[in-house]
Amino acid sequence: MGAKRGDFCARALLLKANRLLLCVLLASAIAAPSVGVAQEGSEPQRAKPRASHLPIEGELPAARATQWLNSQPLTAADLRGKVILIDFWTYSCVNWRRTLPYVRAWADKYKDHGLVVIGVHTPEFEFEKKVENVRRAAKDMKIDYPIAIDSDRDIWRAFHNDFWPALYFVDSQGRIRHHYWGEGRYEQSERVLQELLAEAGFGGIDHRPVSVHPSGAEAAADLGSLKSPETYVGSEKAQNFASPGGVLGKPVTYVVPARLALNHWALSGVWKVDKQSITLIEANGRIAYRFHARDLNLVMGPASRGTSVRFRVLINGKPPGPSHGSDVDADGNGTAAEQRLYQLIRQQKPITDRQFEIEFLDSGVEVFSFTFG
Repeated sequence: MGAKRGDFCARALLLKANRLLLCVLLASAIAAPSVGVAQEGSEPQRAKPRASHLPIEGELPAARATQWLNSQPLTAADLRGKVILIDFWTYSCVNWRRTLPYVRAWADKYKDHGLVVIGVHTPEFEFEKKVENVRRAAKDMKIDYPIAIDSDRDIWRAFHNDFWPALYFVDSQGRIRHHYWGEGRYEQSERVLQELLAEAGFGGIDHRPVSVHPSGAEAAADLGSLKSPETYVGSEKAQNFASPGGVLGKPVTYVVPARLALNHWALSGVWKVDKQSITLIEANGRIAYRFHARDLNLVMGPASRGTSVRFRVLINGKPPGPSHGSDVDADGNGTAAEQRLYQLIRQQKPITDRQFEIEFLDSGVEVFSFTFG
């Protein structure tokens, strides 16, 4: 499964003097571990190091985190001799969400065997730059490993990274030995971790792959029926918009055409279109989308903090029934109370072209993108 390509057009903000070193400390100060058996309550069990065939892709670049969650700022001393998995993520990205069950499982399985997982949160949308939103998302998604906040994309640029999700595998001497962009190849990634841990001399590892049972938005996509691409609705990246008319940044009344072609979408009601999003100005506005996929997700939320927006979902003009997603009921009713990804449709087979509609019963919703699975 492919990865979601990042946006390099966002302007970097001025760096603050008190930002914390992340990668430069790892690259310059992590020493190779000693070999031996750990005493109880001290270092993880060590075995004889085993040479690895993995190439050296380079040293970790210098970069800074703006803040840390789930951890005090990690120092070179904290990470010395450990194997590190760096996971670039942004919390509204469904591609990353589908990898999360594996990253969580690896963090838990290998935390006492020399692995440190660091989630680098690099935001795509403006609302993802708010640390309180990231903190809430991490709690909701049961992420308890350290998170480096990268709201200015300093770490992202230092890695020359271009995707969510992206994994970078770092050995006990602070060298990048492997990377993987996108979804899938989970057993291969876990074998890389095991190889680097063995190379570092960490023993006592169960070499069977982790077993996960994802649900909701974390379930793997149904690639055999996926014919709809991620679709942005803001003017900066919008494609296949079928409603006529419109002026950027001003309220406009839109109408849904009588028929939509596959992967085209349209608006009804009074909306304001901005570069990253669209905002409903008057209640009872609608969005229609002709799609072909098992799952339909929508990144959205109330434009004003502390408010909520009620909505109703239809598929081919009827309530979704058993095809409802995890964020709506069988009658298609739901409420958007925060800015995030909402799973609205999980279809029963057979999967065919269908028309999705969402009507917002309250004004003030801000919508960013459709994703499918």
